[in-house]
Amino acid sequence: MTTTQNNTNTILVTAGTGKVGRRVADRLNAKGFPVRIGSRSAEIPFDWEDRSTWASVLQGVQGVFLMYTPDIGDPRAGGTIRAFSELAVANGVQRLVLLSARGEDQAAPAEQAVRESGVEWTVLQAAWFNQNFDEGVFTDMVSAGGVAFPAGQVLEPFIDSGDLADIAVAALTEDGHAGQDYELTGPRLLSFGDAVDAIATESGRNVQYVPVTGAQFGAVLTSEFGMPDEEVAGMLDIFATLLDGRNATVTDTVRRLLGREPIDFADYVHAAVASGAWKRD
Repeated sequence: MTTTQNNTNTILVTAGTGKVGRRVADRLNAKGFPVRIGSRSAEIPFDWEDRSTWASVLQGVQGVFLMYTPDIGDPRAGGTIRAFSELAVANGVQRLVLLSARGEDQAAPAEQAVRESGVEWTVLQAAWFNQNFDEGVFTDMVSAGGVAFPAGQVLEPFIDSGDLADIAVAALTEDGHAGQDYELTGPRLLSFGDAVDAIATESGRNVQYVPVTGAQFGAVLTSEFGMPDEEVAGMLDIFATLLDGRNATVTDTVRRLLGREPIDFADYVHAAVASGAWKRD
């Protein structure tokens, strides 16, 4: 594909310090594209919930990687993404790439907002990230010896954040991705128990997967993390959707777009252990 590069313009990477955004920014920098990190701690501060920060961070920007936090299925996401996209287009942004969630019905308003933006758009509908186990929600659980999660024995095609970043960069910088919804998965299906077992074997840690009910998981979020009841209810609604088996298939999209196989979960675990993840006390 043809690569479009103009070093007088900048690509904004929202959530640019997170497990996906950081990798997107690093890859763009390596290719010589000027990058602006969208985060509250950045040189030009950006906060999804503070609209007074939006205009400054969009100045001189030609493309935007959109990753809404806390979750693309949050009830606030659709309206926020729509308002931000409208402002971005008014400021001259030409290309929007949204990171969404595969099979997450609650993400539809945000996806539609980007599709109706009036500029080139791409939607990346991603499976659960490998890096949730060493950089995300499950990290402390692995260290504590038990990953308690309401996933039962559902199968999931975990995808690597590096693969997501490679595809996001392609969509941001190359022609041929406009108007595309990409459904992105890893190469095979694993249960959450399979994933945890792989980590235990490779790392030498005594860690187990503990299937719990949604109510039990919600109680932990409330008691140990102080999450408000409304946010807990929304998160459990999203999990109930995503973990009903609807995503228990793999796609060939990563291979088609990158010309190689997606990173396997076992290879991710091996690399994570080699880099110092899940060190035993």
